[in-house]
Amino acid sequence: MKKLFRTLFFAAVVLAAACTPRERTLVILSTNDMHAKIQRFPQLAAAVEACRDTAQLVLLVDAGDRWTGNAFVDKVPAPGKPIIELMNCLGYDVATFGNHEFDHGQAYLGRMLDSMDFEVVCANVVSDTATFPQVPPYAVVRRDGIRIGIVGAVTNYEGPGHPAGNKASFVGLAFPDPQAEAMKYAAELRPKVDVLILLSHMGDDRDMELLDKTQLFDLAIGGHTHVVLDTLVNGTLLTQTGKNLQNVGVSTVKLRGRKIESIDFRVVPLDGYAPDEAFARQVEEYYADAELNRAIGKFALPADKAGLANWMASAIADEADADLGLYHVGGVRLDGIAAGDVSRARVYDLEPFGTRIAVMKMTPEQIRRMIVTKYNEDTREGHRVDLILTTPYTILVDETDQAFDVRFHELREGRVYKIALSDYIFKNYHGLEYVDGAILDEEVADVLIDELEDDSPLRPDNRMRQQVLMVIE
Repeated sequence: MKKLFRTLFFAAVVLAAACTPRERTLVILSTNDMHAKIQRFPQLAAAVEACRDTAQLVLLVDAGDRWTGNAFVDKVPAPGKPIIELMNCLGYDVATFGNHEFDHGQAYLGRMLDSMDFEVVCANVVSDTATFPQVPPYAVVRRDGIRIGIVGAVTNYEGPGHPAGNKASFVGLAFPDPQAEAMKYAAELRPKVDVLILLSHMGDDRDMELLDKTQLFDLAIGGHTHVVLDTLVNGTLLTQTGKNLQNVGVSTVKLRGRKIESIDFRVVPLDGYAPDEAFARQVEEYYADAELNRAIGKFALPADKAGLANWMASAIADEADADLGLYHVGGVRLDGIAAGDVSRARVYDLEPFGTRIAVMKMTPEQIRRMIVTKYNEDTREGHRVDLILTTPYTILVDETDQAFDVRFHELREGRVYKIALSDYIFKNYHGLEYVDGAILDEEVADVLIDELEDDSPLRPDNRMRQQVLMVIE
């Protein structure tokens, strides 16, 4: 009898062990806002391959802004193609759109989608054009029986109503509320998957707003605001890795059977990895452009972001024979340039958009209204000094950070000034009142190159001419 009992007990233990769900670990590697920094790709490849060597279940995703920021990617015959080829080689699984994916127009982006071996998802872009195929709102990826849902979303706040960029790039496309659309598709997908991920290019502030409204997502992987982020919002982990491939995000999801037991995240700096040799050779081939590498002039001093903005505003004013030059901070794509030789590629890194010079005539009162309107916008470009003039001014704000006046220190009220500015401001900014407005043939980058070739060494002026002053009554 005892022998029978021991046999039955042993069989019960074996059966229970066999029925216990097994533990599995899913690793999600993430990038965001790479901005064409392909020189970092060999380190990224080494980190990804190291993870794949040690973890069985790995997913590789990107949260948008894959190009714009490197002349060796942006100025090739097929702009953006080098980074797509590298992503294909590395085996990305899923990506969403950033605003800069549309920099070369929706028709070009529509063609580029065919060259992407990974799935591109976005819940809040609706296409009514033949040039841009409708992308799915989400994807479901399976790893060892685990069903992973990924919902994509892109900002529409800066347009407003579409991502930041020229309006012409979005004609025929609609960008409904990204938060509402993400939640709608998350609710549809939640019963069908074991892990649900938000892949967002809205910015951490908007991601937090969304996560405050719902607990449908298990993990949110963000982009757009270039921050390093690892935080819990309403019980959901929200992450971001900064910009320019300085880091890779590593989210670890532990499951027992199909049930999530824990999720954690860490930012891994890529500087700690020796470059993958095969990817390094591929990147070297992209950089082998003698004309882009050639030095065209010199800076006698290092230029910071203010110095670059001042230079750009001054250069276009000189080219257009204008009284004032005006540039926007968002169009200054480098934080600085060191003293010494400056290559053609470096200028294109500074101004990668093919921006042209526009001119118009405005009074100080009209300039004032433009600056106040821009400052008070509820966007990433609002509530900061965004418009850099070749003449100093002070924005007066109240206790709620609302601008109500602008003091010009050198302009005469009532006088009409000819202003040179970027065509992006001319086409897209609100609050513009002017006469004799026109877009010229000259591109800003060409004007900067000409100045470097003709007037080097240049001595950049790094003074910040604009300021904000709070007035308390």
